[in-house]
Amino acid sequence: MKFVDEASIRVEAGDGGNGSASFRREKFIPFGGPDGGDGGKGGSVWLQADEGLNTLADFRHSRRFRAERGENGMSRQKTGKGGQDVIIPVPVGTLVRDDQTGEIIGDLTAHGERLLVAQGGRGGLGNLHFKSSTNRAPRQTTSGTSGEERVLQLELQVLADVGLLGLPNAGKSTFIRAVSAARPRVADYPFTTLYPNLGVVRLGHHQSFVIADIPGLIPGAAEGAGLGIRFLKHLARTRLLLHLVDAVPSDPAQDPVTDAQGLAAELEQFSDDLAQRERWLILNKLDLLPPDDRQAWVDDIVSRLAWEGQVFAISGLAGDGTQTLCAAIMDYLENQARNQAEMDAARAELQETRE
Repeated sequence: MKFVDEASIRVEAGDGGNGSASFRREKFIPFGGPDGGDGGKGGSVWLQADEGLNTLADFRHSRRFRAERGENGMSRQKTGKGGQDVIIPVPVGTLVRDDQTGEIIGDLTAHGERLLVAQGGRGGLGNLHFKSSTNRAPRQTTSGTSGEERVLQLELQVLADVGLLGLPNAGKSTFIRAVSAARPRVADYPFTTLYPNLGVVRLGHHQSFVIADIPGLIPGAAEGAGLGIRFLKHLARTRLLLHLVDAVPSDPAQDPVTDAQGLAAELEQFSDDLAQRERWLILNKLDLLPPDDRQAWVDDIVSRLAWEGQVFAISGLAGDGTQTLCAAIMDYLENQARNQAEMDAARAELQETRE
């Protein structure tokens, strides 16, 4: 199935049914009075996250979803049947915006999570509600209200703990193949990866994390060059970025330091929050150098970049250094989770004290 991460759909909730103007007419009951029932409520439209989906491709063909109208009220105080709701399955990680206002309606990040996107109309009142001591035979009723109608913009942002960032041919797909069961395409030409790939890295019992390989970025990506903006947003949910750099480019005119600086600039231009996120420098393809020359090569790149964060030298193809890197990632994520749990506990304790 073709990967699609943006879609526009129209959702229409059902109108409420109208109230009934009816009178009780039975033998031996000459003054039966009003008995008109209320109209049924209109069906609503919901989005529901489904972990079995990984693309919005289905919405390329089905773009309109309409819930049932509520039935009108009936005699003998019978309320009309409510319209059936419509539940639309979407991938986990779908962000929902109102097309007209740009408002974020919701963010579906867990399997089974539901979001109401169009409320069904209320049913109208039957004439029974208008009976009074001075109005014994009311003929007033109310009509059901209209259901909500909206055009929604759906935006899929992949859910991953770690995001791979790099230029085309930096070796991201080779790396994710080396450390997980994911099998993205690998070739010796740019733009082999055309859509995000997710891989689960397992290190031990109950120790795993999800890593996302997004298509390579090119200069101008933050302004929309190539597919830059569409795929930079997939890094928004990640907790750690791995900046993969081809440390030994085949083109002598290509400089790893210039490549790394250019990509960092694109990141800053796209999002300050993303630029400030924890980012590790991963120097890849070290297997192309003699073992004795590798450390000096790495030290030179790090020095010219003035890099102060974590640095790892690996070979995704040979697997050298990948296990050490994955272990460090796991430690970082677990420490982050512990710190977050402690902060949440302290916040809850402070809240209880105030109450």
